[in-house]
Amino acid sequence: MRRALRILALPAALMAAAPLSAEVLDFEALDGWRDDNHVEALQSFLNTCDLIEAPDWQPICAMAADVPKDDASARSFFELFFKPVVVGTPPALFTGYFEPELEGSPTRSGRFRYPIYRRPPELQEGMVYHSRSAIDAGAIAGRGLELAWLDDPVDVYFLQVQGSGRIRMTDGTVIRVGYAGKNGHAYRSVGQEMVRRGTHTLDQVSAPEIANYVRSNPGSGRDLLDTNPSYVFFRKIGTLRPQDGPIGAMGRSITTLRSIAIDPKFTPLGAPVWIEKDGKRPIRSLMVAQDTGGAIKGMQRADIFYGTGAAAGDAAGTVKDGGRMVLFLPIDRAFAMLEDN
Repeated sequence: MRRALRILALPAALMAAAPLSAEVLDFEALDGWRDDNHVEALQSFLNTCDLIEAPDWQPICAMAADVPKDDASARSFFELFFKPVVVGTPPALFTGYFEPELEGSPTRSGRFRYPIYRRPPELQEGMVYHSRSAIDAGAIAGRGLELAWLDDPVDVYFLQVQGSGRIRMTDGTVIRVGYAGKNGHAYRSVGQEMVRRGTHTLDQVSAPEIANYVRSNPGSGRDLLDTNPSYVFFRKIGTLRPQDGPIGAMGRSITTLRSIAIDPKFTPLGAPVWIEKDGKRPIRSLMVAQDTGGAIKGMQRADIFYGTGAAAGDAAGTVKDGGRMVLFLPIDRAFAMLEDN
């Protein structure tokens, strides 16, 4: 689901911003701004800001490293160097993702029969390769590309949706796997397909419900998963500590409830984004755009990283809430956008 991208100053869609709606706000207009943990947000920003290539971001990142680690100083830093900008028209759509923890084996066995694959060497960027159904039917089997074997095809599918995971092997070791490429087919929503087929209404669709349906209906369930032809390949990641989050699109670990996946056409990777998520568990928090996803499209669209393991999966899997995204931009850039509109 996640892939490394070159980190530019501002997405091309925003450089030609005349057709877009953009509104510059004061910090007082951000609901709950003063109540957030700004030190945590600053640390998340520092984790990747040096990768932003634009000249006006570089001095901001350098100064961020010298900010005292207290909340008032961290908050003042953001207020001094940024302006909040609403790009697009709310309501936003917020969903959640997580890093699964799964059981697996380095070899196929009676229990562990479903492979996750390395990226095939012949697969080049932009190439349209075998579809999900073809790969599941064995199109690349037996070539030594199997990275690990899992005991549930639903786990294989959702590991691809999440883009990374931890697999506890039968010998007790744990491997971390991350995104290594995809097969070039466009992502199709399984949830929308369930609504189209009439098995569920839109408000009933969630990741846990999709998993339960597929497991309860093995035949039609596997056919349902195959309606999404997109397929993700993985690589082992040996550089992460147990406490580190998975690798995001910027090539560094992401942070629980401080990192979001966004559409890089509209939101610059590395930029702070104020989140006002409504719903059962509201969030008012400053996060950082450090990841991407095949299903994350549009201006007011974000996938919130909820952490690692089953509890994080339970929390992330039911998130489908409205609210508002507010992009933080360097002051001159923010007002330039306003003038263009």
